[in-house]
Amino acid sequence: MDSQHKAGFVNIVGNPNVGKSTLMNDLVGEKLSIVTAKSQTTRHRIMGIVNTDEYQIVFSDTPGVLAPKYKLQESMLSFSEGALTDADILLYVTDIIEDPLKNKNFLDRVAKEKIPVLLVINKIDLLKGNAELEAIMDRWVQLLPNAEIFPTSAKEHFNVNNLMNRIVALLPQSPPFFGKDALTDKPARFFVTEIIREKILLNYSQEIPYSVEVLVEKFEEKEKSIHIMAVIYVERDSQKGILIGKGGAMLKKIGSEARKDIETFFDKKVFLEIFVKVEKDWRNKENKLKAFGYIE
Repeated sequence: MDSQHKAGFVNIVGNPNVGKSTLMNDLVGEKLSIVTAKSQTTRHRIMGIVNTDEYQIVFSDTPGVLAPKYKLQESMLSFSEGALTDADILLYVTDIIEDPLKNKNFLDRVAKEKIPVLLVINKIDLLKGNAELEAIMDRWVQLLPNAEIFPTSAKEHFNVNNLMNRIVALLPQSPPFFGKDALTDKPARFFVTEIIREKILLNYSQEIPYSVEVLVEKFEEKEKSIHIMAVIYVERDSQKGILIGKGGAMLKKIGSEARKDIETFFDKKVFLEIFVKVEKDWRNKENKLKAFGYIE
């Protein structure tokens, strides 16, 4: 391996709904993290790996930082806090709307970091003029004086290339951590569960998306096709009824939308069966959180 080869872990942190997942998908060039307008869309820490002959960047998308209300959110917060301890470069993502002092404790920890911190101010396409942006940047300079600031719009791909170039410049010299053909550290089944969960987030409102977890019970891959059996877990019988819908119409819609995206992701024909089961209060049950991969 070339002694000039660079490699490093770049962890993406910040509050919910500022565009962390959109940014990571843009940087990686693949849709790995689900993106919806709802907060708390990302529950796991998801790695996306960018490889060239000269470098390997291991991006890590983390759940939005929030005060936990139940065991699931405690686990989500631990993924975000863990991201502060094992990064070579930290991307702290905010946007033009967010109150900079929301989650001040976490921000104070970021301010003390010795590693390079790149502050990404996202969604600048929503601003009316430069004066607004300058005022926002001035405020952030006070809070994170050591950070380099990158005003961006991940959705419009604005200034993302400059951000990427800076990341590459800051990477330490190191052999790669993963095989050069690796795109992520997650197994294929994980992306199936995330795609199904994304469709639920997009099609249902209120509590349903947050009470749902998806488990792939069967994943049989052949040369040209994949047969998948997935179970959607909910916390209450009433949620099961809403999820299935009248005459099974809603579940059919979810299945059809998810199947199309799964076929695109794997570039194969997909046969998808989805079932719904009730698992009362799973978000507070340690054995269930282990089964769903939230607790080691």
